[in-house]
Parts: sequence; structure tokens; C-alpha cells
Amino acid sequence: MRIRIAAPAVALAAVAALALTGCVDNSTPSGGSTTNAASSVKKDDTLANQLPDKIKSAGSLTVGMDNTYPPNEYKDDNGQPVGWEVDFTNAIAAKLGLKVNYAIAKFDNIIPSVTGGKDDFGMSSFTDTTEREQQVDFVNYYNAGILWASAKGKTVDPDNACGLKVAVQSTTYEDTDEVPAKSKKCTDEGKQPIQALRYDNQDDATNAVILGKADALSADSPVTLYAISKSNGKLQEAGKTFDEAPYGIPVAKNSKLTPVLQKAIQALIDDGTYKKILDKWGVADGAVTTAEINAASKG
Repeated sequence: MRIRIAAPAVALAAVAALALTGCVDNSTPSGGSTTNAASSVKKDDTLANQLPDKIKSAGSLTVGMDNTYPPNEYKDDNGQPVGWEVDFTNAIAAKLGLKVNYAIAKFDNIIPSVTGGKDDFGMSSFTDTTEREQQVDFVNYYNAGILWASAKGKTVDPDNACGLKVAVQSTTYEDTDEVPAKSKKCTDEGKQPIQALRYDNQDDATNAVILGKADALSADSPVTLYAISKSNGKLQEAGKTFDEAPYGIPVAKNSKLTPVLQKAIQALIDDGTYKKILDKWGVADGAVTTAEINAASKG
């Protein structure tokens, strides 16, 4: 998914200037997270009693998040985390009778914080992969594909993009796997490679397409659809959604918290809370009916 690096003053000024162009409006949607999604969730005492003693004593969960990936997780006008995954995390905590402390961090620091015991788990649109499962266990809660977008009126085929510039958010699956694989196929066939334009946050990747710096962007399907909806008609879908894969909550290997989270998520699926959250944010296409553990390794 994502990473941010310290930027020199000149670069920061450029980003500020870009923000003033008003290309993308990622204010909280009218159906979004302005209400408390967890307010109607009742605590499950049986599940709460199964929590690790450390969490029961603390009365809270520390959750690692990189809040730069709308509509999944991002910042509201007051700098607070919002998004459908924030609503979902709050609902999980309410089911367990806990509060949530969001530990905002670079994406690539979240799994180390989980394995090191600093965070109880991460919630930041992690794609569950067999490679990541070597470090953590995943509780799966959503299926997302990859979807490209191009400028309105510009036809781009993700399967025939040799020689094009494609904007991605740094360290996303699209950056590390998908676009490089497509580019290698191009060069293997004697064609021009795809030039990946890497950005620290998704808004900058989106704006690169709107401003004509990139031919297309590649991101997780809910992120791309949200970017299109917020572009004032300047973006369109490029092709169809492909390479669907599970999102998962990373938890320390063999943690006693993992089965509790799985049961809490399944309870939210069964009582309809999960679907209501997804519907509110317009991302219900990726809904699952069963909360699994380490779905990637199960094929």
C-alpha cells in the first residue's frame, strides 16, 4: 500500500500549490463518517471475556493506520481519521466493549509495530498475501480488486499500456507488483515499459492524471471509484476491475486476539452492521459473508 517520506521545502511548496488547484475534493461525503457507526453496536460479553488480559486491562485497542487512502481511511477537516474502515474498526471495538486509539503511521511501519507489540493490530487496506502471512496473521473482512482510471475522454487499456505513465501510491500492491509485472510483459515483448509515477498519497496520484502528468492511475477498486466520484467529472474508469484479493487485519502471529477479532467481525456481518457501513460509503461490492483467517494461503 503506502509510504511517505520527509520532503524538502521546495517539494512541500509544490504539494501545497497542487492542493490549491482544487482538483480533488475528499471532504467527508454526506453519507460518510460524520455519525458514530458504533453507536448501535452492543457489547458481546462472551467475546470480551476472551480478549487477551493486556487488552482487557487497558480497555482499549491500539490500531495502526496510515490515513491517506480515501474512502477507506483518511483525515477529516479537523485531522481526525475517517472512512469506512474507521467506522468498521469502531464497530469492532464497540462489539468488544473497547475504545480505539489510532496510531497514525507510515504504512510500511504498521506491520513492524504489530509484530513488535506496539500496535494490537493494523487497519489500513492491507492486501492479504502469502508473503505477508509469514510475518503476521490476517483476519479477512473485504475483497478488493484493482481498477484503473484515466482522464475523461481518454481511452486507456490496462492490458495494453506499454509506454504510458501510470500514477500509483508508493508501496501499494499496484506499485510493487501489478504495474511492474505489466511493464515487464511489455519489455519482454520488445515494447516500451510502463513508467510508474510514484506518489506519497493517493490524492497526489489522482491529481497527476487530472493535471495530465500521467495517462492513468491504478489503485484498489473502492479507492479508484471514490476518486472518480470526487473528480467533478474529470476522471473515468479505464477497463474493468481485476485481480480481486482479500483485505485483512494484520495481527501478531498466533495471537489470542486473532480468533476474537474473527468472531467479532462475523457477528457484525451477521447482524447487518457491516453491510450498513459499506452501504453508507458506497463500497458494498466487496462485501464478504464470512470472516476468514489467512485467506491468501488458502487459495
